[in-house]
Amino acid sequence: MKGFLSGLALCVASLPAPAQYPTKPVRMLVGFTPGGGVDITARFVAAKLTERWGKAVVVENRAGAAGNIGTDAVAKSAPDGYTLLMAFSSHASNAALYPSLPFDVTRDFASITLVATAPVLVVASLQAPAKTLRELIDYARAHPGAIRYASSGVGTPVHLGGELMMQLTGIRMTHVPYKGIAPAMTAMLAGETDITYAAVVSAMQHLKSGKLRPLALASGTRYPTLPDVPTTAEAGLPGFEMDYWYALFGPAGTPPAVVQRIQRDTAAILNAPETREYMLAQGSIAVGSTPEVLDALVRRDLALWSKVVKTGGVKAE
Repeated sequence: MKGFLSGLALCVASLPAPAQYPTKPVRMLVGFTPGGGVDITARFVAAKLTERWGKAVVVENRAGAAGNIGTDAVAKSAPDGYTLLMAFSSHASNAALYPSLPFDVTRDFASITLVATAPVLVVASLQAPAKTLRELIDYARAHPGAIRYASSGVGTPVHLGGELMMQLTGIRMTHVPYKGIAPAMTAMLAGETDITYAAVVSAMQHLKSGKLRPLALASGTRYPTLPDVPTTAEAGLPGFEMDYWYALFGPAGTPPAVVQRIQRDTAAILNAPETREYMLAQGSIAVGSTPEVLDALVRRDLALWSKVVKTGGVKAE
């Protein structure tokens, strides 16, 4: 009995206590190249957590395979709170698209917090044969396949957004994939394609310069800095909502007390007025949700995109 208690005490002593966490640097993995929305969000949060904890939170880019390389690295890391994942909303859609991933998004991760949402705009080129979302849908219905929609690649959230719109409306559009959102936006500006689904931050400068036309915001509410742009529901397409999002995860098995510590401190950062202003300027809305809210979001998106992928017969490249 004495030996058992001694062993139990040793095990308890080896667990990371939330009051002591972190006692060493923390890695925050990003499954994409530097400079994109996920990377920018991760570096901002990491810098603020470093200030708050007095321990370095280091962003590490593990780009490749649509973000799956970095995601897999976190899934297979020690569940001690010292390896985190800043994920994009493709965290859920990839699971719908790739049938043989080496991880399970609902089983192999500990949800920590929804960091921010990035509302998506349906934007049109100036050469597109429609000035409103309703006109676009009517034109596409009368001219099947004539509307060309640009995406950042086959299977990306932008591609799936087009599939979702077609399935909701019964229209048929022509998908034109590019290798990233930058060339897709270039094609839009040149009038090579008619519409795309762009995060506010990606489209803002082109809207301000009058080079692209906003048709609707694919969100439940209007965006504060674009008060004149209607939501998709207001524009005649209820049910079409596809906010992009950024969220923090750890590997499954991360102690609940450590998850709570990370969530609480991250939420405190995100709820600061200066953070909300900064993120709004970057095209996103700070959140700082509970782990339960994030977990429900992942499961909801997985169900949605699984249906879209199956119905549309979408295959990853």
